[in-house]
Amino acid sequence: MPKLNREFLIRHQFAIAVLFAIAAGGFLYVFDLARNPPGFFIDESSVAYNAHTIAQTGRDEFGNAWPLFFRAFGEYKNPIYIYLLAALFKITGPGIFAARALSGVMGITTAVALGVLGAQVSRRRSAGLMVGVLALLTPWLFELSRLVLEVALYPLAVALFLLAVRRASEKPAWRIAEIVCLSLTLALLTYTYSIGRLVGPLLALGLFVFSVRGRLRGLLITLAAYAVTLVPMIVVWWRHPHVLTGRFNYLTFLSSESTASEIVGEFVRHYVANLNPWRLFIAEQSKDNELVHLDGAPAMLTITILLVVGAVVLLGYRKQISRWWLFILYGLLVSVVPASLTREHFHMLRLAALPVFLVVLAIPAFVWLLEQPSRTRRALLIVVAVIGLGQGLFFQWQYYADGRSSQRLHTFDADYPAKILPMALAHSRAAPIYLADDPARPGYIQAYWYALLQNIPHEKFVSLGFDKSAPEGAVVITTESSCPRCNMLAQSEPYSAYIARGVPRELARLPENAFRAEVQVANPVTRLRPGEQATIEVTVKNASDAVWPARERSGSPFQLYAGNHWLEANGNLVRNDDGRGPLARDLAPGQVITIPLVINAPHRPGEYILEIDMLQEGVTWFGLRGSNFWRGTVLVK
Repeated sequence: MPKLNREFLIRHQFAIAVLFAIAAGGFLYVFDLARNPPGFFIDESSVAYNAHTIAQTGRDEFGNAWPLFFRAFGEYKNPIYIYLLAALFKITGPGIFAARALSGVMGITTAVALGVLGAQVSRRRSAGLMVGVLALLTPWLFELSRLVLEVALYPLAVALFLLAVRRASEKPAWRIAEIVCLSLTLALLTYTYSIGRLVGPLLALGLFVFSVRGRLRGLLITLAAYAVTLVPMIVVWWRHPHVLTGRFNYLTFLSSESTASEIVGEFVRHYVANLNPWRLFIAEQSKDNELVHLDGAPAMLTITILLVVGAVVLLGYRKQISRWWLFILYGLLVSVVPASLTREHFHMLRLAALPVFLVVLAIPAFVWLLEQPSRTRRALLIVVAVIGLGQGLFFQWQYYADGRSSQRLHTFDADYPAKILPMALAHSRAAPIYLADDPARPGYIQAYWYALLQNIPHEKFVSLGFDKSAPEGAVVITTESSCPRCNMLAQSEPYSAYIARGVPRELARLPENAFRAEVQVANPVTRLRPGEQATIEVTVKNASDAVWPARERSGSPFQLYAGNHWLEANGNLVRNDDGRGPLARDLAPGQVITIPLVINAPHRPGEYILEIDMLQEGVTWFGLRGSNFWRGTVLVK
């Protein structure tokens, strides 16, 4: 190698290392994006389709001009990500790769921002590089960057806010630059993802850690400026409370049935579970995270826990817990609060701020490894680098080896563009395709999104809502489980494409002799946590002399269901009409069917009676007509 080239490499070795890390990370974060994850999850299609309509017309799919929040599937999506994607689509046009590339770039930028933060905090460029590489290799941050969801932007929003906090923490007084950076990044945190509506204000309160005489005025102005950015959200909440709270009310364990001590106890249990080191650093296996996480892999690199523990010990031993590090510890603790108010344990989307704080907290450990060039520390640094890089690359191998597993194909609706839509198009010819959705799975958006990608006119599809029936001979795509008029063309749960046979059916009140059933539960639940949701298999026999007709549409009247009540041990009613499981097919006299029934445990601990019965909507419970029903004891604790 010529001497000049060698000197150039030596002189610029750090810049070359940074560029190599960014290039390698860029490759990992955008490689095979259009196909891994396979397909396109229903929420990804919703985000991308609304970004397209905004890019084209300035209106969402429902015709609302420049909405602050986007209505979708009974909830409202946050604006920042969708408007950024709309700007990208304005340049590139709609597409799966383009949409996911935005998230990939956000992931890479997050690692760069954390690297810059690491260099600023440690005052060592090499430590910043290590922090950036740790972030790039962190499974949690990588997987969030593979999804077209608002949460993909959240780690970057947290990192930008921490950069603003670091800058402000070094100033004896907060001037206009610090006030603007802090208030705007707090607003970004709040409007980017739903957890920000709580995390943002909590982090804003945490800024009081830096309240000294010279900064107090600037701090108060910062909080006032942030409050001004919340005015649009407050106006929306005042006019339409369900926009901001509807989804939370569905997910939370908070209930008027619970006492204050019960709520606190439940919160503590969820909080501890959300900081479970096994799931964080060893192995995470949960259906709650099948969308975002590869089953069995840890959420964080295992080496991170050693770095974090080492950093905390160092800070305490050296008495270096400055206001900055107090704020980081505070931020880590409050980042877990929103997820701890919901029923699930360790829901990685709702904990999206946590990995950022964990990576930042590793900085003191990197500084210690670098500050003295002893053999021991060099050896430890090499061990940390080898283990971290090795596990990170092994995770990447796992991700691409298992990324197209059957479970992920199902989760991301990969069969929809491959089987369902092509079959419907082939049989409909010039006629419309009817969309019949279950309210719990509004698959219409997949038809709109994939039709957009294939230049199929929107008018090709006719939505039937939740109660209208398709005309005879119509081609239908549905997410409903029951299909009494189906001439099936293709199926891939939860989607079916079929041709409607015969005229639409209309259910009617059953004759009096039809209200006879035998209800059994083969493997009953005997213990649940307060507010826990569980699915049980209910076996039902038609013990009458009449046929029980299945529903055709979710909203049809006179439907037949299995349902449940909760009673106290003394027989007093606690909750009437808790869960419903619909009859999926016609049931002739003497026939048996198994119905999945989702039940929700009472919020107050105690011993309860679970009662399961059949009912006809708008008519009666079978038990009230003398029919058999099932009872079992459940301990809620």
